[in-house]
This record gives sequence, C-alpha cells and structure tokens, in this order.
Amino acid sequence: MPMSTVLLERRDGVAVITLNDPGRRNAITLEMSARLAELVAECEQDPDTAAIVVTGTPPAFCAGADLTVLGESREEGLRAIYAGFLAVAGSTLPTIAAVGGAAVGAGLNLALAADVRVAGPSARFDARFLQLGIHPGGGMTWMLQRLVGPQAATAMTLFRHVPDAAEATRIGLALTTVPGDHDALVTAAVALGAHAAAAPRELVISIKESMRATAMLDSHPDAVETELVAQVRSMDTPAFAELLAAMKAKISSGGGR
Repeated sequence: MPMSTVLLERRDGVAVITLNDPGRRNAITLEMSARLAELVAECEQDPDTAAIVVTGTPPAFCAGADLTVLGESREEGLRAIYAGFLAVAGSTLPTIAAVGGAAVGAGLNLALAADVRVAGPSARFDARFLQLGIHPGGGMTWMLQRLVGPQAATAMTLFRHVPDAAEATRIGLALTTVPGDHDALVTAAVALGAHAAAAPRELVISIKESMRATAMLDSHPDAVETELVAQVRSMDTPAFAELLAAMKAKISSGGGR
C-alpha cells in the first residue's frame, strides 16, 4: 500500500497532524494540501478533540510547495496549495506548529498559520520566495509582519534572513525552543495543547473566537463589550453550573475557596 503523506494521531484530546513525506522534505502537493484541510475539518467535528498540533516527519518541517504540480492553472493551483495552511489558520480549535526542521516558503506559511509555534533545535524559518523567483502568497507578508514586526519581516522576506530556533524564540516567532529530538518536540506541543483539552471544549472555542475578534478592535472598551457577551454566554452552560455547584459545596463544607 502507498505511504500516507499526511497522518493523524490523537493523544488525550489533542490531534497530531503530521506531514509525512520525508524523502521530499514534506513538500506540499495538491493532494497533501487537500488532505490536511480534510483532517483539520475532521478534528473540528470531533467532540473529543480540543487542540491541533501540526508537524512534519524529520528532517524537515515542510520544504514548501511542490511548484511542479501547478501545471498551467496558476491561480487555481496556488489556491489549492493554500487550502491546507488556510484550514489551519481558520481553525476554530487552537493550533500549535511543532517545527523540528526547516519551514520554507509555503512551509513557513503553514507554521505562521498556527496560533503558536514551538521550535526544535534544528528549526529554521526561511521565507525564500524571493530566491525562488515567486511572489509570497497565502497572506505570508501579513502574518509575518503581525508576528515579528516590519523590520524582521522585511529582513526575512527581502534580505534572506533565516532565523534559527533561538532567534525565532527571541523575536516572538516561536513561543519556546524545545531541546531534544522530534519526539520530545511533539510531546511538548501535545502537553501545551492538553491544557486546552482539559477545559470545556465550547469555552476553548469561544475564547479563541474572542481573541480573533478583539485583535481587530481599536479600543479597550470595545474589547470589554465583545468579551462581556461571550462571558455571559459561558456562564449559562452546564460546565459552568457544575463548577459553580462544586465551589458552593466546598464552601458549605468549610473547605473555603
């Protein structure tokens, strides 16, 4: 049977999606992109999944898009390549990219699409569009500038500056660097996602939705009002009622807060 180039594993409420074509350094084909989008949607529909980790089988995270598959349909082919990382970017669930090797071009886009990135010692974040002779796409310039600011984004995009794991962590491109091998990196990413998996799933989704909404607002008062609506809604749920009842029972029994 042919090897599956995109794998899905579930670990205690966290889905691990792995690009699995190491011989081609996990370069994204149209089929891989479509399958990635399908698996993200599948995780969103799974009530037992509350977070998603995206990674790549070593040695690379993702070497970018396989541009040879685009054929004559330039725009249609590019949009099909975008589909996978845009599914990650648009996911209702919190997402983590476990970057254990090079994230190049569209592979960088995939890493940027996640809510959080954790880096292994061999991680490199390489835009490389200029060197490939193709304009950045998929919203890369927007995502990168929002994460690292215009100076670092310009250096990465136009001056071939390639942050390693340590620099990526320093400039906010990655949350942290995880020592050890790829298994240790994925384990750390899953442990991060497990905090979301331990909470009520509806609340996790609601908080992520609010964070997206408030990021686009211009004032603190607007953010207060946006959060207030969601906060009131969260207090009218069985999960909050159960928590409140447990707190009252503890106080009544003399256990305090």
